[in-house]
Amino acid sequence: MRDLFWLSDEAWAVLEPHLPKNQPGKPRVDDRRVISGILHILKTGGRWRDVPPEYGPAKTIYNRYTRWARRGVWQRIFGKVAAAGAVPHELCLDSTHVKAHRSASGGKGGSLPKRSASRAAAERRKSIVWPMLVAGSLPSP
Repeated sequence: MRDLFWLSDEAWAVLEPHLPKNQPGKPRVDDRRVISGILHILKTGGRWRDVPPEYGPAKTIYNRYTRWARRGVWQRIFGKVAAAGAVPHELCLDSTHVKAHRSASGGKGGSLPKRSASRAAAERRKSIVWPMLVAGSLPSP
């Protein structure tokens, strides 16, 4: 038995009124199945093409997710649902569910540049007190 994610009736009742209606073209794969598939992929961190077939064709799930993202559908849905204070726990993702590229931390890649010898010499301590303190040979006052 597969461990699949399915939207609860409560979560679906909250989401359904905010979904786009009357899309032209051939009949669509059931929105509830597709959204469950999208959330399954986001939760597991899997590849779109590896989505279980129970959710529908992988291309359909990927296309629906990207089209709705481009059109701002996800932002509108979550904005309205959050404003109503009815965000089901199935829809809450934390950062552990969001994949990021390893260089996404903002740091510059590669090794650090070497300091030039002249700069290293210029930055050396010019005080004689420190080595004497370390050696314990400071004259007493």
